[in-house]
Amino acid sequence: MTGKGGWLGREVLLISFSAFFADLGYQTVQALFPIYLVITLSSSAFYFGIANAIAFGGGALLAYAGGLLGSRYSRKWLAVIGSAFILLMPLTGATFNPFLAIALFATGWWARNFRVPPRRAMLTDVSRKSDYGRTFGFLHALDIGGGMLSVILLLLLLGYGINQNDILLLTALPLLVSVFLLVVTPDIRKKQRLVRIGAKASSVIRAKKGAFNGVILATALYGFSYYSLGFPILTIAKSSNVLLGIGSYGVYLGVSAVTGYYIGSRKRLNKVKALGYLGYMLSGVGTGILALGYAFGANFGVFYTGVALMGFGLGVIETMEPTIISLVKSVVRLDAGMGALQGARGLGLFFANLVMGLLYLVSPTYSYLYAAIVSIAAGALMIYFGRDFST
Repeated sequence: MTGKGGWLGREVLLISFSAFFADLGYQTVQALFPIYLVITLSSSAFYFGIANAIAFGGGALLAYAGGLLGSRYSRKWLAVIGSAFILLMPLTGATFNPFLAIALFATGWWARNFRVPPRRAMLTDVSRKSDYGRTFGFLHALDIGGGMLSVILLLLLLGYGINQNDILLLTALPLLVSVFLLVVTPDIRKKQRLVRIGAKASSVIRAKKGAFNGVILATALYGFSYYSLGFPILTIAKSSNVLLGIGSYGVYLGVSAVTGYYIGSRKRLNKVKALGYLGYMLSGVGTGILALGYAFGANFGVFYTGVALMGFGLGVIETMEPTIISLVKSVVRLDAGMGALQGARGLGLFFANLVMGLLYLVSPTYSYLYAAIVSIAAGALMIYFGRDFST
């Protein structure tokens, strides 16, 4: 548990660095997979959309299951099991069959989603309520920071001519470190606190319920716009070159990591407005820039600007969503709340990547415009439902 004077205890560090090494591994696969599938294995961009739809759609169900099971069983060991099966993703480098590669990628992503709700709930077990924003921001910073480092290493390895299959297989090493760090994390769980509910408290409960429903509905709607960044990677790779395409993922993750840590440390920030305006809506603006950039044949700098705004939005979203859920759900139902959050996102992602894949075949401009409009609408929905929630 965190000490009396600080929020950054041993357990918070172990959980957060486990996330760092996990992203150092599977984000390399995430960045390289669209290049490997579409360019190296000569598959269609639509198949890439299908791969992401399968991964995210199935991941939604697994995330919800992880949340429900976390209410009954050890959060730690559920997180460990999920993290261990992410090791299927590096095996995409052991096959030259696009359908088998899709199956391995999707199954590993399912496991990744399964472990997210219990791992987030673990963080609340070792943090004070007043520090939830800061600890989730720190988790996101290390989580995405690992992904940013993975992109830098990927660019270096490709620059030195290392085979793509070998790079994919090497990602198993940081994933093993991630599993180990979770294994040695103490299994701490907060006891349920019973509170007496009076007339004054009932209005607070209604505000919390509205905020919870708003987050779930908005994140589901946002999921319909939340396409894999593999699409911009492909767009930039084909219009410029492969290294610039992969480099855009590093920009996206780097901005997101810094933003998550900064936003999480702002205790006086209105969390609902931040999520709606700086999260969902700003992500939509970034995607809109991609649409305009492709329509007018802009250079990679314009695309990078759009990607950076999307990264900023993601940093806010990944910090504020679990923070709000943690504040509005009781300890005993927290896992189910986290599972609902991840599941709602995943269901949207299933359809988003199918739609993106289809529209991308017509024109990337149409696919990005669709995502921009839906993301901005999700922000408006969040503001409306969470208008009475002030914590």
